[in-house]
Amino acid sequence: MPGEIIIGIIALVVFLFIIANIKIVPQASAYVVERLGTYKTTWQTGLHFKVPFIDRIAKRVTLKEQVADFRPQPVITKDNVTMQIDTVVFFYITDPKLYAYGVENPMSAIEFLTATTLRNLIGELELDATLSSRDTINSKMTTILDIATDKWGIKVNRVELKNILPPREIQDAMEKQMKAERERRESILRAEGEKRSQILVAEGMKESAILKAEAEKESAILRADAVREQKIREAEGEAQSVMMVQKALADSIKMLNEANPSDRVLAIKSFEALVKACDGKATKIIIPSEIQSLAGLTTSVKELLTDKNIEQ
Repeated sequence: MPGEIIIGIIALVVFLFIIANIKIVPQASAYVVERLGTYKTTWQTGLHFKVPFIDRIAKRVTLKEQVADFRPQPVITKDNVTMQIDTVVFFYITDPKLYAYGVENPMSAIEFLTATTLRNLIGELELDATLSSRDTINSKMTTILDIATDKWGIKVNRVELKNILPPREIQDAMEKQMKAERERRESILRAEGEKRSQILVAEGMKESAILKAEAEKESAILRADAVREQKIREAEGEAQSVMMVQKALADSIKMLNEANPSDRVLAIKSFEALVKACDGKATKIIIPSEIQSLAGLTTSVKELLTDKNIEQ
């Protein structure tokens, strides 16, 4: 009975020992395994068994992309301006073995390499170029760091300059310069606005003058047309009046001719015409030869009147 208990205990210890040496590598991870102090293999995602007392997991490595935010580094530009720049490095591990054995402290190595590379690049640029060349600096640093860290099993995807902090006096000068530039742009915009406004006013006055001149021209044309139409109508009226008078005169002459008047009637008509002529404003009167004798004219009128009374 005691022997069975001892065997059970030994079996349990062996089982637990075996369980303890079964390793599961999670997703996006890798284990660097050493055997007797020498690199043996790299375990990828899945179930693995470690030989007790012989194999050892030297390093657990994550294969996810990592972000390293390094503290600000002092750098000097080409025009001797000292500023503080902090960087952010995006990288991931491509070879766990090189990452484990390539460098003692990979993160410190990347930080120092970033600082030296940044100083070299900024030292070739002036302050204004540094502030306006972020993309160029980022691209150059990414290329340089990727080549340098390749032997450490690290792939640098991207490097970003997070903050560029020039000295306080430089910042004050830049702020004043920006303020002056904004005021200059404001003055230019105001002047352009006033110029545009004056142009629009002038164009409006020009259009108004043109429209006014055209309106006056059309009005003058309409007045002239109206006067012409009025004169035409007056002339037509006068012509119709003259035609009517002439027609009436012609009709009266025709009727007189048809009536076959006597000499006495003609004489009295001549006398009536003479009376009308005398009532006018004429200064000269031409008396027909037939009525040159006023006495004869009077006798003729008397006889004519007597004959008319007899006939009545």
